[in-house]
Amino acid sequence: MGTGGITFNAHVVSDTWRQKHVPSVADDSVLQRDIEELLSRWGGLQMAVKNQWGGHDSLKKSQELAHHLFHLFSQSNVITVEEIENLLHESLLLSFNTEIEDGSIEEVAEQLMILHEEHLRGSH
Repeated sequence: MGTGGITFNAHVVSDTWRQKHVPSVADDSVLQRDIEELLSRWGGLQMAVKNQWGGHDSLKKSQELAHHLFHLFSQSNVITVEEIENLLHESLLLSFNTEIEDGSIEEVAEQLMILHEEHLRGSH
């Protein structure tokens, strides 16, 4: 739900985008860029940023989420999609006072998991 109890649909990236933009990555800067790009295409997060649901520093909070995800992926080889979902849900709730119930958290978590797996494959 967005602010005021409004539920909205936040579409994520298409399979075509993923196939085009999710190469096997070994370089950390590429992983970080890919995480940032994926989050920039997440409608729910971008709506929260645009409408400043997290306050005047909403953009900074979205960048911190990207950094936190990058750090998590860089520090651990064993991450579950549920952990990513929980992190996204908690971040939206605490940083933006927003709950998204359209399935996009799960979609984004799956896309992030693919990025993480591709990074691991590319780094070995």
